[in-house]
Amino acid sequence: MALMLVSLSTFAQKQTKDTVKQARTERYGLRVGVDLHRLTKSFYDKDYKGFEVVGDYRLTKKIYIAGELGNENKTVNDDQLNFTTKGSYFKVGFDYNTYENWLDMENMIYAGMRYGVGSFSQELNSYTIYNTNPYFGQTTVTPGTKFDGLNASWIELVGGMKAELFNNLYLGVSVRINYLVSEKKPENFDNLYIPGFNRTYDGKFGAGFNYTLSYFIPIYKKTGSK
Repeated sequence: MALMLVSLSTFAQKQTKDTVKQARTERYGLRVGVDLHRLTKSFYDKDYKGFEVVGDYRLTKKIYIAGELGNENKTVNDDQLNFTTKGSYFKVGFDYNTYENWLDMENMIYAGMRYGVGSFSQELNSYTIYNTNPYFGQTTVTPGTKFDGLNASWIELVGGMKAELFNNLYLGVSVRINYLVSEKKPENFDNLYIPGFNRTYDGKFGAGFNYTLSYFIPIYKKTGSK
């Protein structure tokens, strides 16, 4: 009987240790940063100025509320058209982390969605009239026409990853597929570039990406399973 009680006691202690070992304290908080792609492009591309702040908040073990806030000023110089787009945008949505971290890792491989809205202006700097008569050639017109009060909204499908470089400092990358939901177009012109959405293709679709450097601010801890 005494041997049986010792065995039961040893088994209970082992179960308690295993349970403690499996329990894991995870951190919840806010991560904020900047898009390195837009920031660096502003220095080497004379036709572009842009800045984007990124952030996410860990809501559950797998789900993060996420968003971006930015501003862009871009001049597009095509073969027959030169125009400048200026404006700001805001995106909000969620990310779902599919990566199973181990030990004290807090990395992410995620998929998510955003709803974006933008307010901007378009300025038609110049356009070229093509003439089939070789004698007259092409004529470039510089009207300097500006269209204010434009806006657009869209949905983004997002996929990306975030990896911790140092304590609380993360490097991330994401790709986005955009679908235009609504837009206010200028009269006798079109929204060929929308801040936050990028170039428009086939009228409704766009694509983009970002490289981010962000810092995690812990707010509270929660104990859960491994």
